[in-house]
Amino acid sequence: MRAVIVAAAVAFIISLFGTPVAIRVFTALKAGQPIRSIGPASHQGKKGTPTMGGVAFIVATVFAYVAGHVALTTLPERQIAQEGPTMTALVLLGLFVFCGVVGFLDDFLKVRRRNSDGLSAKGKLLGQLIVGAGFGIAALYVASTNGQTVASEHISFIRDISWLDVGKVGSVIVFVFVIMAMSNGVNLTDGLDGLATGASILVLGAYALIGFWQYRHWCGDTDYARVNDYCYQVRDPLEIAMIAAAAAAACVGFLWWNTSPARIFMGDTGALGLGGLIGGLAVATRTTLLSIIIGGLFVIVTMSVVIQIISFKTTGKRVFRMSPLQHHFELAGWSEVNIVVRFWIVAGICVAIGLGLFYSDFLAVMG
Repeated sequence: MRAVIVAAAVAFIISLFGTPVAIRVFTALKAGQPIRSIGPASHQGKKGTPTMGGVAFIVATVFAYVAGHVALTTLPERQIAQEGPTMTALVLLGLFVFCGVVGFLDDFLKVRRRNSDGLSAKGKLLGQLIVGAGFGIAALYVASTNGQTVASEHISFIRDISWLDVGKVGSVIVFVFVIMAMSNGVNLTDGLDGLATGASILVLGAYALIGFWQYRHWCGDTDYARVNDYCYQVRDPLEIAMIAAAAAAACVGFLWWNTSPARIFMGDTGALGLGGLIGGLAVATRTTLLSIIIGGLFVIVTMSVVIQIISFKTTGKRVFRMSPLQHHFELAGWSEVNIVVRFWIVAGICVAIGLGLFYSDFLAVMG
């Protein structure tokens, strides 16, 4: 537990004090966010706000993970946790960093061209596909000494569903889909000051709790597994908890500067990185289908875009004034702060339902 707290504290401090440095650097580089002319008129006032701020909390999380491992060398948890970097950490942090790199390329092109056209949609999806496939193969084919892999060959809800065995190739495909879906979901939710950051804090906090709960009831803990009928078949749950807690805390530090009126945007750098990490956490904790509920706000926002596209292409009519959904409410007259806070509430409700289902499953099994 103390190692998780150390990682979270270090991430928060680095992000809180590092984000102003990023603001000055990106402002000096004239890395201002271009604003689409077809967006809500109120957004034109945000033109020139530095973007690519996701770099701050990604870097903070990586350094915090290292700090957490330094703490592990002097804490009791080291008895059942690997002291060096694990494959779980390499997959999760790799997704965070390299999905962020795809987003950084998109942001860089927007800034360089001085318009909102960055990577093409196909280019962005291709980048996500390559990153997802690379780390998906590592998650499914690189096993620990006891034969356990980061991801499973089964589709999971709260744990693996025994009759949904899709094999290694099928699991890599599912892995890629989850990463692409979640990274695009967070990206679509971004767009209002603090919206995606706050929602991500709630989701990452949920995965920190899930990871730590799995660590306390882990099959890798021989003392626990010997006297209990039920334990979690996951790999390196303490690593999962540390990374999720560090990323959540780093986002809290970033939110100090990103909340309305934002002094810096996370950009696609942060949005794609966060989505990739959240997708990886879902797979690593064996809660792939449960992530649809935990990340319910991202799903709702994504579905608003899908519904809008299908409706317009089939009937020529729009269901929403504008998609993603947050812009519909902007055009309906809601203030930006009202939308953000209410969407945070929705995100919190989804997280609470997801955690409730997770814990109720544990009670049902243990009862």
